[in-house]
Amino acid sequence: MTEKFDQWKEYLESVYGANCFFTKDWLRREHERGNTRQVSRIDRDVDVRERAVSHANKLSEDSRAAATSSLEDIRADLGDCKRCKLCGTRKTIVFGEGNPRARLMFIGEGPGEQEDLQGRPFVGRAGQLLDKIIEAMGLKREDAYIANVVKCRPPANRRPEPEEVAACEPVLFRQIDAIAPEVIVALGATALECLLKSDAKITKARGTFIDYRGRKLLPTYHPAYLLRNPPAKKDVWEDMRKVMAVLGLGKE
Repeated sequence: MTEKFDQWKEYLESVYGANCFFTKDWLRREHERGNTRQVSRIDRDVDVRERAVSHANKLSEDSRAAATSSLEDIRADLGDCKRCKLCGTRKTIVFGEGNPRARLMFIGEGPGEQEDLQGRPFVGRAGQLLDKIIEAMGLKREDAYIANVVKCRPPANRRPEPEEVAACEPVLFRQIDAIAPEVIVALGATALECLLKSDAKITKARGTFIDYRGRKLLPTYHPAYLLRNPPAKKDVWEDMRKVMAVLGLGKE
């Protein structure tokens, strides 16, 4: 038994550092007993280890705060945007919302009527369907990050024009970099074309992962399309199951 323990002790110390079993309380007691030479040496090791753990935890907290700050900075830079003609017809800028460190990001085309009124992405009928999809994946809406290619509603919900996309896409790219999601789901043709800078067809591209700036991009149908074509819901669910597999969701 002692030999086995010594082997494990040696292995753990090789991973976590010398004297990883000692605590500050034990060191304090040994110091009070007069074992100052050994305690002094071990104390330095333990102190370094505890500072390292504390620093690692702080880095994790700072990483999340930095992402939030970056999104706030991006929104501040956007300001009362007048970079394209959509500013003349919009009611609000719909920047995006969700977890600033989301593993999963959804990108749509642009705000609709309800989004324009509320200043939030995907809150109309298509948004309600997207919420159900996210919940079926075992997530909550706030676990993901949701944004659009353009931040202002095109009149009558028309498709954004190329110059409108060109004016707004730098904001989207900055959002992606700040959030650093593992998987991006492009909802519909406009999102796919914006991200890939191509005329790729959503009907051919959907359901297949694409390497995108060090992340996985999965194109699928827009929820608004599903409202018009309910049979396509099956295709989208198949796509979401692939996303779930990558993120390790749905496992018992």
